[in-house]
Amino acid sequence: MSHLRVCWVVGAPVEHSLSPVIHNAAFAALDLDWSYFAVSVPPGQAGRAVAAMRSLRLGGVSVTMPHKQDAAAAVDVLTPAAERLGAVNCLAWRGTRIEGDSTDGAGFLDSLRVDHAWDPEGTRAVVVGAGGAARAVVAALADAGAREVAVVNRSADRARAAAALAGDRGRVVGTEAVDDADLVVNATPVGMGGDGALPLDADRLGAGQVVADLVYEPLETPLLVAARARGAVPVTGIGMLVHQAAHAFRAWTGEDPPVEVMSAAVVAALSTHG
Repeated sequence: MSHLRVCWVVGAPVEHSLSPVIHNAAFAALDLDWSYFAVSVPPGQAGRAVAAMRSLRLGGVSVTMPHKQDAAAAVDVLTPAAERLGAVNCLAWRGTRIEGDSTDGAGFLDSLRVDHAWDPEGTRAVVVGAGGAARAVVAALADAGAREVAVVNRSADRARAAAALAGDRGRVVGTEAVDDADLVVNATPVGMGGDGALPLDADRLGAGQVVADLVYEPLETPLLVAARARGAVPVTGIGMLVHQAAHAFRAWTGEDPPVEVMSAAVVAALSTHG
């Protein structure tokens, strides 16, 4: 007889998370007796969420804002990626210990390599933003062999801290660096909500560039519309969202994630918004 395994996503707010849609579609596709729920956890209570995973023997936990750093301090062990970033978005069992991982960077790389057959090795990348998502992307691009990972951000201190994750290939730049970049990544919320805002001057984009926007609602952000119009390759935020979840799914279940099913579930959910 199968035994139901339960997973959570914890955050504040968490009500609009698409993680339940993604993971429950995947569980159903593989006929797994697993279920996934969004659980609101107040700021400062990440330790209690980790304790709940232990006491309830949850199958796994996804961690979103504002708990990523606090949860990293509460788990038993960290993966190298999570230790480097000081943040986690995925908690999984390793024997009797709870391991914290950061799957955002790996998910972003998969969105490039798997979805677009594009490898960042040897390329010049510009990342706009210096928050948690930006930091994960900077570190992942450096690990993937990017020749240069440049960070654009209004706060110089935050930009330097993010660029440092790329070691001697990281640097702080202005938006003019976009002109010569092979890859441009928007890791800010600019463009979310359909207000038409752009995180950079669209005239700096050109043919041959890959332009990724981590914003996934709307699917076609103003930046991606501008990128396509200028001959660049647009990469939506759906790829990173789905692939980071796929890494968590594999860590929890030991099964290969049905990525196409997960992606279709997100697109369907987003089509009903607004």
